[in-house]
Amino acid sequence: MTTSRVHGNGTADALEAAGYFAARLRCETDASDVWHDLDNLIGNVVVLDPRGRDAHAAERVPGAISLPHAEIDGHSTAELDRDAVYVVYGWYPGCNAGTKAALKLSQLGFTVKEIIGGIEYWKKEGLPVEASATGL
Repeated sequence: MTTSRVHGNGTADALEAAGYFAARLRCETDASDVWHDLDNLIGNVVVLDPRGRDAHAAERVPGAISLPHAEIDGHSTAELDRDAVYVVYGWYPGCNAGTKAALKLSQLGFTVKEIIGGIEYWKKEGLPVEASATGL
């Protein structure tokens, strides 16, 4: 008899599942929700690009500030608004630059969310990107 792969590790009851999904939504957001808030000037949302500076210069979410995840520390974030919600992103779903930045920022006491799918999914949604005049 074939065994179920769906049930193989058990299932969460409704309360456990609700807690899990609520936690995900507190930590993740999608590109269209971020664009909605940016485009309508809603909330104190700041987009932070934790990829390398060359990547940021070549293509980024409009208005995103560049702060590579390897540089995030108490000194580099000293001037950031502590009341803002920081939204970070990586290249694509397999890139963990956004996750690394989100971890560091949250450890420093910032409120942070990560864009699901990174800039790749931002572009798949047809949302605008910007670049530096020189591309770098």
